[in-house]
Amino acid sequence: MPATFDLLILIGRPASGKSEIIDFLKHLPAKTRRERYHLVKLDILDDFPMLWAWFEEDALLTRRFNRPRLHTDEDGYFINPDLWHVLIERLDLDYQKRRRDQPAYHRRNTTLVEFSRGSQHGGYAGAFPHFSDELLGRAVVLYVRVPFEEASRKNRLRYNPQRPDSILEHGLSDSKMEQLYHLDDWETFSQADPVFLHVRDVSIPYAVFENGDDVTTGKPDLLASRLETTLDYLWKLRHKD
Repeated sequence: MPATFDLLILIGRPASGKSEIIDFLKHLPAKTRRERYHLVKLDILDDFPMLWAWFEEDALLTRRFNRPRLHTDEDGYFINPDLWHVLIERLDLDYQKRRRDQPAYHRRNTTLVEFSRGSQHGGYAGAFPHFSDELLGRAVVLYVRVPFEEASRKNRLRYNPQRPDSILEHGLSDSKMEQLYHLDDWETFSQADPVFLHVRDVSIPYAVFENGDDVTTGKPDLLASRLETTLDYLWKLRHKD
């Protein structure tokens, strides 16, 4: 049995607490992270930097070259909804390259894949089939659950207009948050089985991290305890006989 998780998929609405969970785990002593959370060094694959690069490229094309935008319209919505799935395929491709180039990759790294998907752009049911069987077969899934109203509140609080590209300080307008993420298909996506997601022939253990009380903001002891309990549950599922 491996000593730690190979791959953790962390999902949930924007501003649900995913980035804060990652920041907490990254700053733990290596021994604590391994023994209490079943994780080694985190290698983070996040689709937000890819998405933001598309925004910046489109702005450069129109402002500097007088060329049409490639990915998004003037309001920042994707021109083609399939681009949401391209982002998932890119995450998977980056993972495959890491595995190709580092034969002992998972002895030193736990891959953490982070993304959000609302029903408006295909939801999780539309996203997960774009991961390869190899990635899914090594994964466990942690869904961070908060009500839409709580995610919206935190989205407003964290937004720093001076750093819109920041992982911890980016945000959406209220109208975009409403249109893209008000509807979330997690409940229907996961309802068929209380412990496994089923994608093609792959069964992926999952757990829900309840964060309606916002333990990811200024409550490090509660965050540590709840995260340890939830990841320990996932560990037992992953290695159940």
